[in-house]
Amino acid sequence: MADFIDTVWIRPSRGKRTGQPTLSREQIIRTAIEMLDADGAAGLSMRRLGSRLGSGATSLYWYVATKDDLLELAVDEVFGEVYVPDPDDTGWRVGASIFANQMRQMLLRHPWVIGQLGVRPNLGPNAMRMGERSVVLLEAGEFDGMALSHASSLLMSHAIGSATIESAFAASVKRSGATVAEMTERLEPYLDQVAADHPHYDKWRHANSVMTQQPEQIMADNFAFGLERLLDGLGAWLATKSA
Repeated sequence: MADFIDTVWIRPSRGKRTGQPTLSREQIIRTAIEMLDADGAAGLSMRRLGSRLGSGATSLYWYVATKDDLLELAVDEVFGEVYVPDPDDTGWRVGASIFANQMRQMLLRHPWVIGQLGVRPNLGPNAMRMGERSVVLLEAGEFDGMALSHASSLLMSHAIGSATIESAFAASVKRSGATVAEMTERLEPYLDQVAADHPHYDKWRHANSVMTQQPEQIMADNFAFGLERLLDGLGAWLATKSA
């Protein structure tokens, strides 16, 4: 296993081998992302990828040295989907909200990315662009020094945490082969059985029709509520700091 700083971005890029079938690193990465979206990191191998591309795994190694490197390249590619607005267009608070929402949506489209975060430093061009734009955004809100890092970490952590739970739930539903309504129906008798031991929860559950709501909407609302409260807290901290 490579160490944390043994990253593809500090090594020379591999080119195309003369005489080999025509491939490109970009084509390899796009196909790898399709496989990762379908089967996760465990379903990706150089052999399977080579077969999908109509080329042997050996040919791929002329473009990408290892599966770990390929995962790094794929992560940076999907980071390019995250839009961080210009603070002149939105202000820092709206911009931060857009940034966090964009991160969450990207992770929901590509849930395999969650398991790659923190494994190696994100130093690719898209990650660096995202980092640069987020610094500009938060500096516009008068965050500086480590406070800027802390604020960015809060936003990222909220997006990652929300996407982690929602992705895990979606995967569980898919594996079960049942609909959410069917799963809910199976849970109702148990919740009714234990209601007497948890009267406050039971009263709240019925008053808010929790079991009849769509869980995807509940999780989206949870994320939105939490994000707004985070931004409230950051805004209040800024006001205190200014005072």
